[in-house]
Amino acid sequence: MKEISVRTKRRVEMVNITDEVRRAVGESGVMDGICHVFMPHTTAAVTINENADPDVVRDIETHMSRLVPEDGGFRHSEGNSDGHIKSSLFGCSETVFVEGGKLVLGTWQGIYFCEFDGPRSRKVFVKVS
Repeated sequence: MKEISVRTKRRVEMVNITDEVRRAVGESGVMDGICHVFMPHTTAAVTINENADPDVVRDIETHMSRLVPEDGGFRHSEGNSDGHIKSSLFGCSETVFVEGGKLVLGTWQGIYFCEFDGPRSRKVFVKVS
């Protein structure tokens, strides 16, 4: 298992981690299998989405904040309920096939770490089998 460190700069931020996951796959030596990407955080997530046009990421960040606003009148006393909800909507893991030692992603796809309670230092676990 490989641990990837991610440092976010904003409360809501999507960080492209595709290259780091690709490196983990290469280091694993697995030619054909499965790559699991897992977030051990309750206010962060992982998703696979558009990797060609940065406006897609900006749109997702903007509209997630509109859909689940930080000041939504939540009861949770830590002030980060919006982050917990956003994390649950996206999910804490993704699975990608590995063929020929490479991730099987679509032409425009990238893997993103999603921060919903930043800025923070976070970790992502990648396991290839």
